[in-house]
Amino acid sequence: MFKKSVIAGLTAVALGSGLAQAQQPPASPHTYTGNAGLFSQYIFRGLKQTNGEPALQGGLDYAHASGFYAGTWGSNISWLQDGGSYRAGGSLELDIYGGYKGSIGKTDFGYDAGLLYYWYPGDVVPGFTKADTLEVYGALSWKWLSAKLSYALSDDVFGVPNADGTYYFDITASYPIANTKLTVIGHYGIQKFDGQNNDTLYSYNDWKLGVSYSLPKDVTIGAFYTDTSSINNLGYGSMGEGGVYPKNIAKGTATVFIQKIF
Repeated sequence: MFKKSVIAGLTAVALGSGLAQAQQPPASPHTYTGNAGLFSQYIFRGLKQTNGEPALQGGLDYAHASGFYAGTWGSNISWLQDGGSYRAGGSLELDIYGGYKGSIGKTDFGYDAGLLYYWYPGDVVPGFTKADTLEVYGALSWKWLSAKLSYALSDDVFGVPNADGTYYFDITASYPIANTKLTVIGHYGIQKFDGQNNDTLYSYNDWKLGVSYSLPKDVTIGAFYTDTSSINNLGYGSMGEGGVYPKNIAKGTATVFIQKIF
């Protein structure tokens, strides 16, 4: 009788456990995330986008278990009005993107490929070119190291006319320090504009060194320093240097930020 009671009890527990597991809904293949951040300034590929003023940034992302993803991200900017190419608007950058990413077999290698459209709403001053740009990109990664190539498909690229074929290649390392919440960041990029005049005026290299620290509730704070080389002041310099901007947008600068993922 005792053995029968024990067996009956174990059977009930097993059946109950199986029933509880059966009642649990399957994990959803869909993931939605958002991010918001406050930066002391907006730096894009080594260039100041807000003339050294603060930037409020944020985005929304969707990801599927298959590897497909899509999203949008935005920030305030001032470089279009600062450079005199936009007479109204030109204070917003809105990125719209989609792609596919995943891992390569059972290794630490991964891949990412997709399309990204940079939209800059506003009215362009006659004689200037709209800054809207379409790029296709592909990236390979290994643990904390990644390499990415972005290739312009649009005829005009960030306000530079007849520049399709322009590309940006960068290598980025985001190395987490063991037993800490710190991540060290290093980056080097090559911006190459297509066309003889475009190449001479606008091509350059950029680099970044920084650190980030993870706080509770998916909050991150950090700081980084950026600079450029092979800059032509006619393309990126201040008006006193022969350029069109109030201040040189390519000089070295430090940025601090706080960001949250939700």
